[in-house]
Amino acid sequence: MPNSPSDTPRRVTVQRKGPLLLEGPVEVELEDGTVVSSDRFRVALCTCRRSRRYPWCDTSHRDRA
Repeated sequence: MPNSPSDTPRRVTVQRKGPLLLEGPVEVELEDGTVVSSDRFRVALCTCRRSRRYPWCDTSHRDRA
């Protein structure tokens, strides 16, 4: 991602016992180097790793929260 003075910062919202909410679009680099992307205006990233759609949140955290 470019870093220039004209770039607007992306907002990340941290929720206790929930996903990270990011203003999109986003690209996420996984541990194995794979890059996944979403062009949605808001993206929920899983932090509990229970999601079947990891790294995207599918609300699996609600079952055990």
